[in-house]
Parts: sequence; C-alpha cells; structure tokens
Amino acid sequence: MSLIRSVATVGGLTLASRILGFVRDLLTAATLGAGLAADAFFVALQLPNMFRRLFAEGAFNAAFVPIFAERLSQGGRPAAFSFAEAALSALLATLLVFTGLCEIFAPQLITVLAPGFIGDPERFALTTDLLRLTFPYLLFISLVSLLAGVLNAFDRFAAAAAAPIMFNLCLIVALLIAHGLAGDFAYALAWAVSIAGVLQFLWLAIACRRLGLPLRLPWPRLTPEVRLMLRRMLPAAIGAGAVQINLFVNLMLSSLLPAGAISFLFYANRLMELPLGIIGVALGTALLPLLSREIAAGRVAQGMAHQNRGIELGLLLTLPAAVAMVAIPEPIIRVLFERGAFGPAETAGTAQALMAYGMGVPAFILIRVLVPGFHARGDTVTPLRVALAAVAVNLALNLALIRPLGHVGLALATSTAAWAQALLFSYLLRRREHWRMDRRLKRVLPRQIAAAIGMGVLVALAAYWLDAWLHGPTVHRVAALVLIVGGGAVAYFALCHLLGAARAAEVWAQIRRRPTAQP
Repeated sequence: MSLIRSVATVGGLTLASRILGFVRDLLTAATLGAGLAADAFFVALQLPNMFRRLFAEGAFNAAFVPIFAERLSQGGRPAAFSFAEAALSALLATLLVFTGLCEIFAPQLITVLAPGFIGDPERFALTTDLLRLTFPYLLFISLVSLLAGVLNAFDRFAAAAAAPIMFNLCLIVALLIAHGLAGDFAYALAWAVSIAGVLQFLWLAIACRRLGLPLRLPWPRLTPEVRLMLRRMLPAAIGAGAVQINLFVNLMLSSLLPAGAISFLFYANRLMELPLGIIGVALGTALLPLLSREIAAGRVAQGMAHQNRGIELGLLLTLPAAVAMVAIPEPIIRVLFERGAFGPAETAGTAQALMAYGMGVPAFILIRVLVPGFHARGDTVTPLRVALAAVAVNLALNLALIRPLGHVGLALATSTAAWAQALLFSYLLRRREHWRMDRRLKRVLPRQIAAAIGMGVLVALAAYWLDAWLHGPTVHRVAALVLIVGGGAVAYFALCHLLGAARAAEVWAQIRRRPTAQP
C-alpha cells in the first residue's frame, strides 16, 4: 500500500475520532469547566494515558512491529503469529501485575505525580478515586496496541484507526447519561474510560478473527523473540515518549500553580493533538511497518524516500494548523469552548497555552516521522539518549519560565524541547547515512513555509475584521470562525499551488494506488 494511501486511511478515521473528541471536550468544558473536578479528572485520565503512550503505543509498537515484520518476511505467517501469541501472553501477565500495583498505590502515585494536590484534601481524594476507576483502561488498550500492530503489519489500518471512535462515544454517552440522571460528571467520565478500553479490545479481536488472524493465549514464556522485544522496550518507552514525558512534567509543575492551570494546558493540548493525531499518528503508524519491511529486504534507498515523503506530507498538512494556533488562538478557543462553566478568563488562559504549543507542532510531526528510522533498524537506544536530552532541556526551561510566565512557560518549554529533539534526530540519521533530504524535499519545504506564513497573515487580518462577530452571539462566532478557517485553508493551498509546494495530481495518484499483496 502506498504511504499516502495508508496515511489517508488512518488519518480519515482519526479525523472522525477527533471530531467526536471535540464534541466530548465541548461537553466536558461546559459541565466541568476548569475547576477542581476538571483538574482531578484530567490528572486521572492523563496518568493511564501517559503509560499507554509510553509503553503500549510507544515502547511496545517500537519493539514489537520490527520483530514481527522480520519474522513475517523470513518465516511467513506461522513464525510471525507464534511470536505475536508469545508477546500477547507476556504483555497480559505484566499488565495484570502493573495495574494491580497502581490500584493499590494510587494515593502514592498522586503524591509523586501531582504534588500540588497534597495540600488540598478534597482534590487529592477525588483524584485518587477517579484514578482507580480509569487505570484498568491501560490494561485493555495495551492489548489493543498489540492487535493493531499485527493488523498494521498486513497493511490493515482501518480497524485500529477506528477503535478510538469508541472511546469518544463512550465518554459522550456517559456525560449525557449523567446529565439526564443529575449524576456526578467526573465519576461518570472515569467509569466510561475503562469501559471504552474493554470495547476497543473486543473490536480489534473481532477484526483480527474476521481477517483470518486469530491469536491464541498460550501460557507466558520468555522465548528468544520475547526477550529481544523486552530488551528494546525500556529504551523505546523513553525514546518514543519524550514528548509525553515533557507534557507530564508540565502536569506535575502545573499542579503547583493556581487551580485552572492544569485545565488550561489540557484543553490547549487537546487542540494541539488534533493535527498530531490525524497526521502525526497516521504517518508514524504507516511508516514503521513500511520501513521495517524495506530495511529487512535491503532496500535502504526506498526507505529514505518514504521518510522524505512522510516529512513533505506531514508538514504540508500541519504547517497551516500550527500557524493558525499562533496567529488566532483566542478566537479558536472562544468559539470552541466558551460556554457554560468555561468563561472569558478560561478562554484567555487556554489561548495563551495554545499559542505556545502551536510553535512546536511542526517539531512534533518531525519526531513522528524520524523516530521510525531508528526503530525499523532495531535501534531503541539512540532515541532514548535523544529523549533524555530533550527531557533535560524541557525541565530546565520549565524551571526557568514557570515563575515569569506560569502555565504558558510550561507549554513554551515543551515546544522548545520538541524542536531540540527533532533537530537532533535528523542530525543523527544524516550522520549515519540512514536519511538525507532529497532534491524534491529541499525544493518544496521552503515553499510550504512561505505559503503557511502568507496564510497566517491573512487569517490574522480576517480575525481583526470579524472581531465584532467573534464577540457576538454563538451563531455569529461560529460563522466567523468557519469563514476565517475555511478562507485560510483555501488561501494556503492556493499559495502552495502557485509556489509549487504541492502537486495535487501526484497526491491524488498516490491515494488511488491499489494496495500490494503481503506475505
């Protein structure tokens, strides 16, 4: 399957999930606002989410997919499936122990990871209760990551990309039920998180069986392949998850700030995750099995070409989003969130964080595209070292900026650390001759940047002209934002066409390419 077709499949379904996610966030903002209950729920949600992204999506995929692709290439389906079943049983046994320990020691986890809650007994107790309800989600979503890795190795991306839709639907239904029954919204959301994990696991298990890819659950044993996977997982957890670690450092430090800071960063991060989730996750998901197969077959030049096209496509689609976050953050937040318990003060605080996060969006995308260049070669140590450097940069900047800039300084530090990480990844890949910019990327990249800057000027002017509408009734606000964003998108792609930054005919031809058969 072509890279663009794979990205379109994953990105399209992720877009549907993100749209539902925004509906969920709108309902959450209107019901919880940015106060005590909201802060408690977001901490309870982010803890299992962080472990999911570090160990399940980050470390496990980075260690599992290349080995699975190699076994598939050398021994066919029997060898690959035998390894997948052994990995499944080992993962399940580990997760049962880990989840049980986290349930028992939930108060201690809150003490370490949200130290600002210690002096607030009500917020601390609520967060502990909610964490115990949300943490089982980690167990099921980690098993989902394994099943998704098997499906992705066969270029079957749709089922795994559709699974997050269930998560957002569960939380939306929970909010509606709690509203109808006058229940506690925070507890309803926490229950829904774990229920969503169960449903996602069942969905992927059924998808595997329908495609003739059923996996049995043998007794856990450490086969040579499982040992190799485990050796690669720990460095991969930090290497692939530096961005998540940096965001979590923000959570720890923001717990020391006045109430509301955690929520400002959460809502801004959710908006930042829109392009990252649709484009960044799609690129990373499609590139890793593709690069693993090319490198296993000795086709290094083809692997470089895939990474260059990944960078080109990723920046083409995310540069306008990043520029919009910097140019018009307040109108975006006001239209999307300002209602109910979310007022003008919450809009101002979240908009400032969104601007700081927006500066780092291109770097986050580059990280998603460059890291598979290491993992596909079985190298999880180098990303670990780079990640540690990025975490150090983030922590130093956090400590320097939190006093003068508050929560905005934390977001700005995260964006700066992401740029440091992306630049270091590109330098190391070039030095090892594992990647280099080809002539086409050198030609289109500055033109994409010029088109994005031009669009940013236009949307800023449009927001100025439509300021009265943006402060008016809801209908006027929505209409103004649609005009600004829609006009900006048209202007950006028109500028890309005029400057030669993208060729629509080439993109369409790639999307229409039929998938190739897999072993």
